[in-house]
Amino acid sequence: MSWINARRRRPAAGYAALLLGLVVVALVYGSLTSRGGVSQAAVGAQPDITAGKDLFQATCSSCHGLEAQGTSQAPSLIGAGAAAVYFQMSTGRMPAKEVGAENERGPVTFTPQQIEDIAGYVASLGGGPAIPTAEQVDPRKGNPGVGEELFSANCAQCHGFAGAGGALTYGKDAPPLTRATPTQIYTAMLTGPEAMPVFDDGALPPEAKRDIIAYITQTRVEPNPGGFSLGRTGPVTEGLVIFLGGLGFLVLIALWITARRRDPRPTGPIGTEQK
Repeated sequence: MSWINARRRRPAAGYAALLLGLVVVALVYGSLTSRGGVSQAAVGAQPDITAGKDLFQATCSSCHGLEAQGTSQAPSLIGAGAAAVYFQMSTGRMPAKEVGAENERGPVTFTPQQIEDIAGYVASLGGGPAIPTAEQVDPRKGNPGVGEELFSANCAQCHGFAGAGGALTYGKDAPPLTRATPTQIYTAMLTGPEAMPVFDDGALPPEAKRDIIAYITQTRVEPNPGGFSLGRTGPVTEGLVIFLGGLGFLVLIALWITARRRDPRPTGPIGTEQK
């Protein structure tokens, strides 16, 4: 073990440990974000508006008001539509964990039927986008080739080329789409939650939305022939990352070699050893 302790004290050992730590973090992050999405919950049950009103007043009115008119803590939901309620509640973003903060995906606290009931009640107050049908979100009826072009033009700038998510300005982020169900993806495009723009049927027809869903779901099961996908950003970017990583490794090796050859003994004014 003495040779390990001797090398651990060298200056390059810290750089090597840092590089190893970054590699481990990258591998763990890649394994978490590459998991397939969860199966889609059943959508389309007939909502009970009376039950939805009772649930809303018991669990949502403290922020949104008894009649969903909005308060100083949360906006009005009149005209928001059932699709907005479905997206926020089915992804666990509502009820909000912290007032005023950007909501992240979390555990769902309501059953699918309860979400349908509350969404039906909110829709009864002022219309708004409806929850799409199972046929509208069926990825088997979409064209993933067309969806890839649409996704690259409208979504990849924020969510990444494979929907792995990405950072935005002002501390916000575009969440990964690896866990989103087809209905959640569709309702997000309809309603534009958080910093996302609204892609209504005038901007993206229902067929185009279904094509995008087909592309997103297909990328989850496609094998990556290049090994580590790095978010499927393409061979040029992946090659650049490999090049920079290899260059950094060579720099560390050079530092380690020079550290070994450095003479720690003090020398005199003209380079001779002091006696």
